[in-house]
Amino acid sequence: MTTPDKLTVGDGIAAANASWTFGNDVARTFSSHVSKSVPLYEEGHDLICALSDFYVQDSSVCYELGSSTGILSSKLARRHANTKARFIGIETIPEMVAQAREESGPLQNLEFVQDDINLYPYEPADLIVSFCTIQFVPPHLRQALFDRLYQSLNWGGALLIYEKVRAPDARFQDQMSAIYTDYKLERGYSPEEIIAKARSLKRVQEPFSTQGYIDLYKRAGFVDIMSVIKWVCFEGFLAIK
Repeated sequence: MTTPDKLTVGDGIAAANASWTFGNDVARTFSSHVSKSVPLYEEGHDLICALSDFYVQDSSVCYELGSSTGILSSKLARRHANTKARFIGIETIPEMVAQAREESGPLQNLEFVQDDINLYPYEPADLIVSFCTIQFVPPHLRQALFDRLYQSLNWGGALLIYEKVRAPDARFQDQMSAIYTDYKLERGYSPEEIIAKARSLKRVQEPFSTQGYIDLYKRAGFVDIMSVIKWVCFEGFLAIK
């Protein structure tokens, strides 16, 4: 139900101007919402799972940053269920953690913790993944986060992210924004819902450009960095320590 200060953004979710939140009732329908809203959602998950084969070892610790309802963490845990690897989803929103535990079911190698990814005491890890999370970390905290993640990785470990990206100039940005709007219209969102979602994300979501994400990696110490998947204004990056 909407209120005068909140409008629906689709999938039963309502949000006000510049106040998008992952809390409250969002968790209940978030899995459906994000899978429709993010291009290459399934393909991105599949690619991350395939790449994980190169980094997950028998005794590995693997993290997902901002695990929300736990779909990706669950896929990774199931894929490597024949190992002793541990998978940990870190999520700051309690409703999301509860939803993740409910949706994932009993998996002995998977746990979800409620914590801040900027403060979490990471163990040495072989794989750290983030799916549309870094864009919601305040920009002034991102470099310190990447620095911590680099230090937490074992030598040969990987940091794999998939994020919304800004274009390198205004003309390209206009074109990418228009195509993404068409993408959401084709998936059943109304123009009013698309506008309401865009308004709700003001100051909450701050994508960097492709170069901006690469610079985060480089300043943290990564040398081997590769773009592994891209759809117009969404891109995945793999970096190996």
